[in-house]
Amino acid sequence: MSQRVTSRPSRTSAIRTRAAVLAAGLGVSVALGAGVAAAADATSASTTATATATAVEAQAAAQAKSAQAAKAAAAAKAKAAAAAKQAAAKKAAAQKAAAKKKAASWVHPVAHYTLSASFNQAGGMWSHRHSGQDFAVPLGTNVVAAHGGTVVKAGGNGAGDGPAYGNAIVIRHGNGTYSQYAHLSRIDVKIGQVVATGQHIAKSGNTGNSSGPHLHFEIRKTPNYGSAINPVTFLRAKGLSV
Repeated sequence: MSQRVTSRPSRTSAIRTRAAVLAAGLGVSVALGAGVAAAADATSASTTATATATAVEAQAAAQAKSAQAAKAAAAAKAKAAAAAKQAAAKKAAAQKAAAKKKAASWVHPVAHYTLSASFNQAGGMWSHRHSGQDFAVPLGTNVVAAHGGTVVKAGGNGAGDGPAYGNAIVIRHGNGTYSQYAHLSRIDVKIGQVVATGQHIAKSGNTGNSSGPHLHFEIRKTPNYGSAINPVTFLRAKGLSV
């Protein structure tokens, strides 16, 4: 029986071969592991970048939404302020109109006139100073109640105040105020009649102590002669331009 003997050099070579193969395998494993790690790092970086971009986009969208909401709130506030301003202006206009209407509750006794003899004017036409304001108008001009009230005097002889007034009317208004209309050519109301502001009551004339057709107008504190106040000042205080 023969016995096989392996020489030392052959055994050494085989060991070296195995070592080389092992080393090569180990290198491949290390390289493969590094590649996998690098790929994992790249994937992680990509994921992080995507998450960051998404967060930035979300933040930008939130800021845009907040800005839009602020803009809408500012617009709503401006609209509310404009509406409040408009309401205030409307209220002020209504109050002004109401005040004007209240003032206009007194009207001129005649239209298209020329002022002639004035209140408290001296002259030979009157035994004392002039007690009213004369409105020079053509004969037969429409005469209206300067304010609503009740007729307390109407007729010739100044309706009881004397022949100098000719045909005359006296109307009682509220708060102790009376208006008188004199030198009339025609009287179209009677005592006790209630008249409205601006209602026709007579026609202008030239009766009594008169030098020409006109309306003699007085504002009095009583229905009788001697209690007159300046009618122009009174009417202007009521908002009328005289």
